[in-house]
Amino acid sequence: MNHSEFSSETIVLAHGSGGLLTHELLREVFLRRFDNAVLAGMDDAAKLPPLPPGQLALTTDSYVVQPLFFPGGDIGKLAVCGTVNDLAVTGAKPLYLSCGFIIEEGLPLETLERVVDSMADTARIAGVQIVTGDTKVVEHGAADGIFINTTGVGVIAPGVDLAPARMRPGDAMLVNGPVGDHGVAVMLAREGLNIHADVVSDCAPLNALIASVLETASGSSGGSVGVRCMRDATRGGLATVLCEWAESGLGIEIEERAVPVREAVRAVSEFLGLDPLYSANEGTMVLVVAPELAETALATLRAHPLGQHAAIIGHVTAEHPGRVVLRTPYGARRIVQMLAGAQLPRIC
Repeated sequence: MNHSEFSSETIVLAHGSGGLLTHELLREVFLRRFDNAVLAGMDDAAKLPPLPPGQLALTTDSYVVQPLFFPGGDIGKLAVCGTVNDLAVTGAKPLYLSCGFIIEEGLPLETLERVVDSMADTARIAGVQIVTGDTKVVEHGAADGIFINTTGVGVIAPGVDLAPARMRPGDAMLVNGPVGDHGVAVMLAREGLNIHADVVSDCAPLNALIASVLETASGSSGGSVGVRCMRDATRGGLATVLCEWAESGLGIEIEERAVPVREAVRAVSEFLGLDPLYSANEGTMVLVVAPELAETALATLRAHPLGQHAAIIGHVTAEHPGRVVLRTPYGARRIVQMLAGAQLPRIC
């Protein structure tokens, strides 16, 4: 875009006034990039076409990550991926997103455009449409560049049911890739540490990968036969997801050596005293499947670009109900507990 079309090279309070500058901002930054028939109506509410048969799924999340740009992603990509993934792990097909922006006065328009470009590109990759939204401008110092809220709408097909209550003793537990990438990538970018580590956020939309797993598991019958539950391991990481699942009353046991962790992530984590099991992820999910489906699910994950490093990391057990137990490479066991504090705030 040519900045000469704007009255200013930076965001000013008048961009949120509802007047000429607001309409200019909407037209030149948002409508150009999020162009679709629903949004083009510019109504106060998006008028959606009839939805496919199934159960409606709705989720919302807010993104305040700092810095706005980090290796492998940015706040815009994160906002789309996070909401798409929250829908997808419930078994829903993500369809539509809304987005709300709180923008700080003085933000360069170029920065806003980069973020919106990233959102548009990620939405296209995920196959969703951004159909409604809002912008607010606050005084300099009242925010931190940009905060974004996204709400997502999807449909869960008949017969699909993914919930921790469906877990059974003997079920296998898998992840689609290495853990800890996002948390370490953001931390290194934020703190400016002089650590030469090639760490990139795993931020990615997982809906296509999840759809392939459900299709493989169900075959021609549809539904979610054999796939018990899924969760994207975001804040609190893999360990926190497993602890939440254990609250269902069953035990969970994982093998430390089976959990994939990139060497660079492991090295940085050890140096800084962090545990990759608790580090945030934005493109890594954990899923539980019936034992007879474990190898098939693993092969399906590995056949997808976002699952090439998938692994079976443990199983559900009737032993030690309500607890997550980790087996170390030396044969010892330790209890994995819920994250008590925050390894790194403002990670998403």
